[in-house]
Amino acid sequence: MRNTAKITTAVLAAGALTLGLSACGSDKGSAGDKDGPLVVAATPTPQGQILDYVQKNLAKKAGLDLEVREFTDYVTPNTAVQQGEVFANYFQHKPYLDDFNKKNGTDVVPVPKGTVHLEPLGVYSKKVKKLGELKDGATVAVPNDTTNEARALKLLADNGLIELKKGVGYEATPKDVAKNPKNLKFKELEAAQLPRSLSDVDAAVINGNYALEAELSPAKDALVAEKAKGNPYGNFLAVKKGDENDPRVKKLAKLLTSPEVKKFIADKYDGAVVAAF
Repeated sequence: MRNTAKITTAVLAAGALTLGLSACGSDKGSAGDKDGPLVVAATPTPQGQILDYVQKNLAKKAGLDLEVREFTDYVTPNTAVQQGEVFANYFQHKPYLDDFNKKNGTDVVPVPKGTVHLEPLGVYSKKVKKLGELKDGATVAVPNDTTNEARALKLLADNGLIELKKGVGYEATPKDVAKNPKNLKFKELEAAQLPRSLSDVDAAVINGNYALEAELSPAKDALVAEKAKGNPYGNFLAVKKGDENDPRVKKLAKLLTSPEVKKFIADKYDGAVVAAF
């Protein structure tokens, strides 16, 4: 969710690679028709792949007629839900959705028990094997977009390297570091550049999808990584307010949080994507 604007880069933390695009129209009739198939907008990776797995392996047995439409931008899936062009979407996390609703006057909401996965940020290094080994004045590269940078700083704070000012929330920057006992220096880079920076810095905080592209395993190579459960950056199924109890939506939410999907995520993504249920 790339770096053309803050509202789009924010969702990169929710973690989606921008590959391919499907048209918003359909010749099956209105996507908002509650008697028709459940039409879900998604970004291709990993959301589209996860939905494809559900469609091919679980939906028919559960009596769910599922249609997936892929988008490469991070605005259309919400506006399409708001306008009834699709019934649901799966591509974003809560901080992004809250910001989107506030800026656009929309009322898209998460589906209860519909949080599926997290693409965890991890700290990687070619120079140390433990965070505690970082020397005084070490340089740490962090993503330069609003949401990912705040996530990166929070990960460092959660692991005792820094302390952040109270109440900084999802927009923290290095200026909001209240205590920095190792006098760490922060190098702000586009998220996609971070894996290539590893040789030039002492450590880097890298998104799960970019780690996977760089053949880094969050499960094996990260010094520390975000935890999935209770993480506000988990990606979820979302609908227009009032549609949360649609039987098809509840059925899909149950399938997306099934043991089969958890195994699919674990087997396919090597820790770059982790189940959040």
